[in-house]
Parts: sequence; C-alpha cells; structure tokens
Amino acid sequence: MSDLFWLTDAQMARLAPFFPRSHGKPRVDDRRVLSGIIFINRNGLRWRDAPAAYGPHKTLYSRWKRWSEKGIFARMMAGLAAEHGEKTTVMIDATYLKAHRTATSMAAKKGGRGRLIGRTKGGMNTKLHAICDSQGRPIDLFVTAGQVSDYIGARALLSGLPNVKWLLGDRGYDADWFREALQDKGLRACIPGRKKRKTPIKYDKRRYKRRNRIEIMFGRLKDWRRVATRYDRCPKVFLSAIALAALVIYWL
Repeated sequence: MSDLFWLTDAQMARLAPFFPRSHGKPRVDDRRVLSGIIFINRNGLRWRDAPAAYGPHKTLYSRWKRWSEKGIFARMMAGLAAEHGEKTTVMIDATYLKAHRTATSMAAKKGGRGRLIGRTKGGMNTKLHAICDSQGRPIDLFVTAGQVSDYIGARALLSGLPNVKWLLGDRGYDADWFREALQDKGLRACIPGRKKRKTPIKYDKRRYKRRNRIEIMFGRLKDWRRVATRYDRCPKVFLSAIALAALVIYWL
C-alpha cells in the first residue's frame, strides 16, 4: 500500500541508540514494527486493524506496551530534543486532550497515581503541559488530569528549562512565585498580567505575538488521532503516544 508509513534508514540510525538490548531471542525487524506502531498511533486504529505489511498485530501491540512502560519512546523524544540548540526563547502552554470512555473505564490500581483524567466543562479530559523552543518544537512534556491548574504543570517543567533569555506564556502563568523562579534562573518573563492585578504588568507585546507557534505545535500533535483522543488507560502509555507524535513530527 502506497499510503503506509515507513521509517527511513537515516531515521532508524538516529533512533537506534535508544533501543534496549535484546535478551535471548533476537527481536523481529525493528523498522517494520516501529513503522507499524507509528501508523497505528497516527491514524487512531485498533491494533487488530494494522495492515498486514507490518506483520502480526500482537507483535506491534506487545512491543508498544512493553517499550511504553519502560519509557523508551519518551526517552527517544527527550534525547533528540536535547539537541535543540535554543539559546534565546522558550514557550510554555497547556491544552486539553479528550479522554475516550475506554480510557476512563475500570478503576485505577491501588497505590498508583491514578489515570490522570479529570472532569471539566468539556467532559473527561487529560491536560498536556509543554515547553517548546522558538521554532515551536516541543522540548519537554508533562501530563496531568484535566482540572489541574496550569501552575502545577509550570512547577513540574520549571527545573528542566534550558538556559535561554526569555520565556513566553499567556496570562494563565501570571503568578509572582513563577516570575521570581524564572528570575532566579536568569530568564525574563514575557507574560501578560491578569486583569485582576491592581498594578499592570509590562511585557513585550511584539515578542509575545510569537507565542502562536506553541499553539500550532499543539494543533499538529492533535492531528494524530491517538493524541487528540485518549484511548489508553495507563497515563505512561498515553504520554508515550504524545512523545512519539512529537518525535516523528519535529525531531526525525
């Protein structure tokens, strides 16, 4: 089929350093299996509907599940994103991802972090928090339940901010503690003040207009159906789907 997705030799060479070692019986063709996993995630198909060219669907699913739980796809994205070379500006924002009923069915395991799915006005959602560079390429990702404040995501992503000059964010990130934390890291905040502030906040409006690039990034990630609609119960597996989309779209 001409519309199938296949990783190139150059792309496989970039991913190879992140592959886990094969113990015992050698793995089946990595290029075929990974290409099938990407095809399923991009098109939102059931695993049993995988085209025959990618081999048995059980092989695709078992590889996806096993590598997702080990965090391998997230490490691939983080490893290649570490080569971003950004020295001037990063952006922060968050977006809602709709949770399908299959992701919310069944109770979460005791002692776990839960499914990271919350109820909002739009229904059951997961929230994706992201940092991207000046070109709109994702550098760091973090997921929470949908009703969680943007401040929680900002606090989680704060320690991983690269050494740059500016951080752009909407007024949802206007908090004194966040501005002080950025100042301590040597970053200048380009964040408009909330309307309830008694003293207006000055910010670079011309620079702030560039923030649309992170919105475009979210839109491109949501073109992948398994990202726009969450089908996975396990939050670690769902984060792997997001990381895989970011990896293929921006870093390969």
